[in-house]
Amino acid sequence: MAELIPYPFAALIERMFSELETAESIFDLPRKSFFLGKEGRDYSVPFHDKRAPTPLGPASGPQTQMAQNLVLSWLSGCRILELKTVQILDELEIPRPCIDMETIGFNVEWSQELKLEQSLHEYVKGAMLIEILKASGKLNIAPGFGEVIYDMSVGYDLKGIQTERVQDYIMGMKDASAVVEHFRKQIPERFRQFRDLDFPTRLSNSLTLSTFHGCPPDEIEKIIDFLLREHSLNCIIKLNPTLLGEERVRELLQDMMGYQEVNVPSKAFETDTSWEQAQGFVQRLGETADRLGLGFGVKFSNTLIVENHRSFFPESEKEMYLSGPPLHVLATNLVDRFRMRFGDRYPISFSAGIDRKNFADAVAIGLTPITSCSDLLKAGGYGRASTYFRELDSRMDRLGVNSIPDYIIKSYGNAEQALSECGMDEGDSRLDACREALQSGSSLRDTAGPDLYANWLSCAKLLNTHTYAGQVTGDERYAFLKNSKAPTKVGSMLELFDCLTCDKCIPVCPNDANFMLSIPPEQIAVKTFTLNDGNWSMEETGKLNLEKKHQIANFADFCNECGNCDIFCPEDGGPYALKPRFFGSRESFQEFSDHEGFFIERHSGGDTVLARFQESEYESTLQNGQVYFRGPGFNIQFDADNPEQTISGEAEASVDLTRYEIMEKIRWGILESGHVNYVSVVAQNQN
Repeated sequence: MAELIPYPFAALIERMFSELETAESIFDLPRKSFFLGKEGRDYSVPFHDKRAPTPLGPASGPQTQMAQNLVLSWLSGCRILELKTVQILDELEIPRPCIDMETIGFNVEWSQELKLEQSLHEYVKGAMLIEILKASGKLNIAPGFGEVIYDMSVGYDLKGIQTERVQDYIMGMKDASAVVEHFRKQIPERFRQFRDLDFPTRLSNSLTLSTFHGCPPDEIEKIIDFLLREHSLNCIIKLNPTLLGEERVRELLQDMMGYQEVNVPSKAFETDTSWEQAQGFVQRLGETADRLGLGFGVKFSNTLIVENHRSFFPESEKEMYLSGPPLHVLATNLVDRFRMRFGDRYPISFSAGIDRKNFADAVAIGLTPITSCSDLLKAGGYGRASTYFRELDSRMDRLGVNSIPDYIIKSYGNAEQALSECGMDEGDSRLDACREALQSGSSLRDTAGPDLYANWLSCAKLLNTHTYAGQVTGDERYAFLKNSKAPTKVGSMLELFDCLTCDKCIPVCPNDANFMLSIPPEQIAVKTFTLNDGNWSMEETGKLNLEKKHQIANFADFCNECGNCDIFCPEDGGPYALKPRFFGSRESFQEFSDHEGFFIERHSGGDTVLARFQESEYESTLQNGQVYFRGPGFNIQFDADNPEQTISGEAEASVDLTRYEIMEKIRWGILESGHVNYVSVVAQNQN
């Protein structure tokens, strides 16, 4: 299908709470994978003019483009949500598949897949869902940990950004009052208590500019200058790893880490911003932001453009974009180089191979936000983010600290040196008091006082960055040998029903498109009916065997055929392509007539299932125990419990009831099993 279709706001609320009540999960993320803060632990950090409960966030990408993406990110502990990049070209033809996480990380998609207006609506819906969850009292949220910051992302040239539609999008994010009121009215009656919530209407006052590859440096400067002056937005520029220069990139990527097959085209270094050019516009834009009283920073880094040497993406794609472990090393070296030039003057956002092992390191060098994408596409999905805090907690406990600034100062054993570089005389009594506090575990902030503490923290960030950059550059866990093993395949091909039911495909879908379909194991006799001279005869022609405890299905409206579930599925063929595909409306079922799939609805006339098998369409309606079943060349009806004795209607040839049995089992699994999913909620609320 490869096209995302927004889900009704009222149905999202119904799905969210019904699933929480019946399955202790939200959008297929189990409660045990929620991270809602820790009593007495302060993870908070500054972000422009706000304070975020934690520096963690999803990167602008597949985890931040639809309403449920934002909720899932928030539930897993993310508190600075960098929304997916929008642009004026909002009807892109993106190659499919588009995400390859087999070893490190490659992709060929890079922009929002919804229309600009839809994107605004999805972000408002997501923010409102989070506020509703916070107000529900159904989650045990640590004090202050519920707050969330939304950071816009736009691209890719000034002309596009200045168009009326992109300007309307930005203004809508700055004042979403009209959209909030639009969705407020859609809150279902049984949740009417949430209609009076004070939903945020100034959704964002910050923006991260996606410069992508080849954006001219003067264009970058003009865009940020425009956004600062015309929109008074706090701004961050996302820069490319090519800033390291061709020699250093090849040395790190190929010589040191061993990614010999990964080649960056030389033209990328010729067309991307150079280090000298970046220094110039950062200095000038930083001064402009200071004069305007706005925040300004940089982000390391964008993905790295490389030649497509693999067979996963369509042959038309000659280039792709690298992420994951090797990018972490490149981006960390860029952070070190940037800080050697600018010190701690500008805040740095980070996105490059963040995972549960290195998140605490990124916190220790004072990065905000620290965003993850590739790691959240691996087995476990969004649930992986909550594990990031375990390592951070462990390190904070070992150091005896309870706040991020104290953690930064004490990390890597650089606290004494950082203190000595604060420019104080050795005779200053505060030096001895701070040294004593390091040993005793007393509050460093209270001991040092605000000015010295800020200076101490700043010096520690710089020293820690240099220490960590040295460590990570030679760390074998980022090298090719540690990242060359693909997920295991067993050699069998997926079918419509029954598979290994490992369920890996459910959490690895960033849009939560794959889900569990509850159909009990059963062996069903398949019957074929033949009409001769007005009389029907029946013959058993086979059996439909359902052996697994449940089945896997796909919600087509949320599936963009990125291919990620295929990577992690032990069987071949791809769950998104071969498992039962459900459409959210008759319109989408009919529009995508080249896709097999199902549409189900419950209405006053009974339960209706539409199905498409190998380009042939079927319809089955169950009403008061009577089945009305039609398809190519036939239109029949029969008693659901006794088709042999009650069948009637017309048929040009024999009618094999295999497809009816499949449709009936699917109907039962959606409407009668009690399992909550996107299909069941919509199907039962059509009228």
